[in-house]
Amino acid sequence: MFAELDVAGIFMAPIVGYGIAALALFLALRGLLGALGFWRVVWHPALFEAALFSILLSGLVLL
Repeated sequence: MFAELDVAGIFMAPIVGYGIAALALFLALRGLLGALGFWRVVWHPALFEAALFSILLSGLVLL
């Protein structure tokens, strides 16, 4: 875990970096699951996507 991000002299909370990394992983997984046809078996895709992003973000923070 890092203390803070320095972006052009502006200090940001570490959650910003984790959120960007989680977003990149989320978009990759979302495209992969769409290509595999996974969304046809999911009851509520928006709820599943929110849960998937939360799992990825919390996993990165705990890692």
